Parts: sequence; C-alpha cells; structure tokens
Amino acid sequence: MVKVTIIGATGQVGSYAAHSISQIPHVKEVCLFGREGNQVYLEGLSRDLRDSFAARGTNTRISWSCDEKDLRGSDIIILASGVARKADQTRLDLAVSNAEIVALYAEKISRTASDTLLFVVTNPVDVMTGVALKYSNLPPHRVFGLGTHLDSMRLKSCIAEFFNVHVSEVHTRIIGEHGDSMVPLWSATTIGGIQISNLPAFSRLPQEEMIERVKTSGSLIIRSKGSTVYGPGDAIATIIRTLVEDEHRILTVSAFIKQEVHDIGSVCIGVPARITRGGVFPVPIKLADDEVEAFRASTEQIREVTRRVFEILEKRDESS
Repeated sequence: MVKVTIIGATGQVGSYAAHSISQIPHVKEVCLFGREGNQVYLEGLSRDLRDSFAARGTNTRISWSCDEKDLRGSDIIILASGVARKADQTRLDLAVSNAEIVALYAEKISRTASDTLLFVVTNPVDVMTGVALKYSNLPPHRVFGLGTHLDSMRLKSCIAEFFNVHVSEVHTRIIGEHGDSMVPLWSATTIGGIQISNLPAFSRLPQEEMIERVKTSGSLIIRSKGSTVYGPGDAIATIIRTLVEDEHRILTVSAFIKQEVHDIGSVCIGVPARITRGGVFPVPIKLADDEVEAFRASTEQIREVTRRVFEILEKRDESS
C-alpha cells in the first residue's frame, strides 16, 4: 500500500491528479501538500475529495499539509508546484523562476523523504527534472519527469484518427524535449503491429501538421480554457499506476541518460524507460539517422538551458 504526496496540489493539474490517482487500488493515501498560507484552500479541497470518494466508494485516505515533516513516509512525491505557463510563453521561458521553486522542494525532500520516488511535473519538465535530481541528492533512477509521455499520447490519437483505428492499435513515441524540439519516432511507429511505413496510406500522412498539432496543443488549450488539466492529470495517474503496480511498462518520460541513445547523454530528457516499483530505467535504443540528429539537437538545447539555470542557482546559493 502506497502513500502519494502531491506538492502543488492547489493547482488545477495537482488537484485533478489527486482525484485520478485515488482510484488506483494500491494507493492507500494521497497527501495534498501546499505552501504556507494555503491551509484554508487545502482543507476545502480535501473535504471536496472526501465527498467524491464517498460517492464512488473509494477507500483512499486524503490528507493535507504545509509542514515539511509530513513529506516523510511518501513512497512517491509528485512535484507539480511552480508558475503556470501563459499561452504566449514557451516552457523554457519558465526555467529560472520555476527552478528556484523546484530546488527548494528538492532540498526538503532530501532532508525528510530520501527513500521516495520523485516525479517532476513542473515545466519546463526536462530542465526541472535535472534541477530536482541535483538538489534532492537522490539516485537518477528515482528522479524522473512527465517528459514526452503526454506528447506521445497526443500523437497516438492523431494517428488513430487518420487511419480510423482504435487508439490502442497505435504504438508510437515522441522523445527529446517536452517542447518545440521534440522528436517523433516514425521509425518505431506501428499500427496493429505493422510498421507504419508499410501501410499504403502512410504516403498521405500529414506528418508535419500532426507534429505541429502536438506541439501547439497545450498553448491552444490554455488560450481556450485557461489551463491544461485532464490530459496531464490522467497522464500522471497512468505513470503512478505503472509504478505502484510494478508493471515494467516502457513509457516515454524525462530521465537522466548516460549513453543509452547513440552515446548521447549526461542530461535529463524524454526517452523510453522501463517503469517499475523501484524506479525508472532508460532503455537503450537505436534510431534512424535523421532522428539521431534531431535528438542530438534537442538534447544540446536542454543541456545548455540546464547549465545556465544551474549557474543562476549556484549564484543564489553563494549569496544566501
């Protein structure tokens, strides 16, 4: 039985994720964690969720806290705290402001919950996963981010719609940055077990339009309704279920890679990884030549932004 703590539970993604995660059978407790001053909201949210649990017959304990000591005992901590992205912002625009928040919480986790799995949702998620890894002092397999999991699901939906097949028949991945330099793996895409390039309709597939739709989906939703909620919330819950039930599924998340992908590494970025109760383990893969170059470029971009963010955080640490 597992305790899942959500840091940033007062946000829309965090609160919906709590609702979705509570339906996983082996999750015994969901702790809503927020910053000091949010006690009234957290109490109201916890009562609202309890009512929902009672209505659907869910036997999950809901708790809330603003006290660092209550992070103790968490099997999985979801870090979703940070400044929300505006429609005209890229995820990388958020890097510095959110890095300070992520570093602060990662240090708290290091002090009080050093046995946890740390699941980063805060954007830009690849850079923030790197920050969380550094400041939590946890081993790499226990720190990971949402990465391109949701992007991969968005592409999967587009392909299923084009070929008029059930979405479960489509297997595809997007790797690299959760952002503009993401890399679709057409070489690893199948429909019903058939390589997509072997299907006659593939020649008419609007690949560029589909990827642009995936890239801009978040911004479009933010402009239309203020924030993305259900997509990321359920994507988070899917990964939590995979961890809790030790499914050993391969999902595309942000993880620290060494040389698993064509010897490109030393950075946290979206890659296929085996998800187990013990953590997240990147899977060595080979790509088509054009995919290798695109992934290398994406990795270099994330590595450079991460380096700049670390420099700023280190100056902050020296002056404090």
